[in-house]
Parts: sequence; C-alpha cells; structure tokens
Amino acid sequence: MGNVSQLFSQECKKKNNDNNIQELACLWISRMDRGLTAVEQQQLVVWCNQNSQHHSTLLEMASFWDDLSVLHELSALFPLAQAKVAGKRHTLATIALVASFALVSLISINTLVNESFLPFLPSLNEQSLSQIQTLKTKIGEQKSFTLQDGSLIQLNTNSHIEVSYNAEQRLVTLVKGEARFDVTKDNNRPFTVIVGATSFTALGTVFNVQWHNNQAMELVVTEGKVLITQATTSVNDLKESLKQANTSFAPDQLAATLVVSGEKALIAEHATSTSTTPIEKVSLDQIHRDLAWQQGMLIFEGEPLSMALAEISRYTTSSFEIVDSELAEIKVAGYFKADDIDGLLSSLQSNFGINFSKKPDGTILLTAAN
Repeated sequence: MGNVSQLFSQECKKKNNDNNIQELACLWISRMDRGLTAVEQQQLVVWCNQNSQHHSTLLEMASFWDDLSVLHELSALFPLAQAKVAGKRHTLATIALVASFALVSLISINTLVNESFLPFLPSLNEQSLSQIQTLKTKIGEQKSFTLQDGSLIQLNTNSHIEVSYNAEQRLVTLVKGEARFDVTKDNNRPFTVIVGATSFTALGTVFNVQWHNNQAMELVVTEGKVLITQATTSVNDLKESLKQANTSFAPDQLAATLVVSGEKALIAEHATSTSTTPIEKVSLDQIHRDLAWQQGMLIFEGEPLSMALAEISRYTTSSFEIVDSELAEIKVAGYFKADDIDGLLSSLQSNFGINFSKKPDGTILLTAAN
C-alpha cells in the first residue's frame, strides 16, 4: 500500500468517528480492492441512489485510493462511453498519478450511480446488504436455476423458494414444495435452507428437501453432509458446527443432527428438537426412486392406489375420486411420466380393470370394472 493509500486509511479512521456514511463509503472502496461480486455491484448502485451524499462521499473516499485492483474494478464496472465529470476535479488528480486510464474510470462512476438498470432489488439498510430473489414453479412444472455463486437449484412441481444472499450467509427459504440443491462450496458463507422451524446447512453438497402441507419434511443427501438445526441457530454457531462436522463431529455436543450421503431424514413439521430426528440408510435404488421426479418420472413399488394418486395429484390440476373403496388398497407398481395422466389411466384400466370417467368439473372418477 502506497502513501496515498495510507492517507486513505487515516482519512477513513478520522471520518468514521463523525459520520457512518463515510464509514460505509470506506467499506465499499475496501470491497472494490478485493473485487466486487455481481450482487455487490448491484447493491452499490442502490446505496448510492439512496442519498446524494452517499454518491459524493464515495467519490471523495475513492480519490484517496491508489491500488490498481480498485482501479481495475472501477474500469470494469462503469461504462466509459457515457462518463460524466462531476464534483471536485482536484480529487481526481491523485488517481491520474497512478495511471491515465484510472482518471477516466473514476470519473465514469457518475454513470453507474445516476442510472438504475436493475430489474429488481430489495430494501437495503446500512447494517445488512442482501439480495432477495423469489423462484416458483406452477403445478406440473419443473425448472432449474443457477444462483449467483454457481449453486444449482431444481424445483419440482408447485414449489416456491426465496433466496437471500449476504456477506455472511447464503440463505434459501423453502416456502412449499420440493427442491434439489447442488451447492457450490464456500467456507466463509454457509448455504442454509430454512423450512418451517428447521434449517438444513451445507458447504459443498447435493441434497433434496421436500415439504408439503401437514406432512413431515424429508431430506435426502446424495453427496456430502447436511447439518440439521433449528432455524434460529446463528451463523456463527452454524460455522462452528460445520467445522466440527468436517473434523470430529460429536452430535451430543451440539443441538444438531448430521446427515451424510446415502441417508434420509424425516422431520416433523412442529419438531422442537433435531436430536431425535430419525435417520435411515437408503439404497441407491431407493434414492433413484425417491428422486425420479428430477427426470420427470414417478416410480411406484407396491404403494396403495390411494397413496399413488396423492403423489400424482401434485403434478396435475385434475383431482381423483375413488368411487369403489376397495380400489384404494390395490398395490401399484411401475414407471409413469409425471405429466402423463392419460397414460396412467390407461394403465389402470388395462392392468387393474379400473374404469374412469370425468365429471363436468374435471374430477376423475375411478370405479371397478364389472
């Protein structure tokens, strides 16, 4: 760090005691030094647009910095063609001593902070800068999403999640439905899925979470480890638990349950403790069956017809009504496309002698053949 950078640090310390805006401006310049993420770039725009003093203070603090990494960040962030000169030109002279292109980069900051080019951003405050994103699927719809850190999420039918990232944690809330998470490893920011009063936390892991009304939550881990805790667990406690989980994890020392690859856990909706969560080892075949939806398939291996229809109903707006009660216990086995209701009905008719008809409201009636 050069003399100018040292002056910058001294200036920040002095102003921090007087004004929190200058403290945040110093923080933003420091983040530029190590490189802004895409989300941070967006958040910087919002912060500058909240108050004209934010903008002018950022320019003032930036003029004291002479590190090339910051200048490269500025050059990459701001469109040079629309650069505008504003404020005190003498503050830019220091930057010009480092490199001539840096002057253009710093001047062009006005273009970024004077334009709002983002599709959406949440309400931000000076204590917590985060991005909230809502992802949904309709009934019968399945979609895949890539998050800004490279993590992948695949949503099953009629599902809803909310994504909130900040500097300390990657947080996803499963409002309803089912999702597969393929998590990019980041030791500094745990990846946590909140479901009701329970949280599932991983670093670099592949796992599936399912939650439907009045049903237990289901966690299936296909790669790595997932820590089950209460949703109120602090980020620091999660980090400490994950550190132990990767070394000599002792379940009785923590209010947490560790689920590893090839295991399934069922958690009651109103569970008050994760220490009693039942965990079972599952075979590869069973995992493929449970997660067949990820390939658009449903697999049944002897489930009662009533249970099979309840699962199929998740993928269609049609509803089923079993007219003859004895049909409810018929065992169903086979592979079915999740969205192929006609194929299912034809199979029930040909293999089990079950007739079907439709009511005016679309309800499908199932009756036993004579």
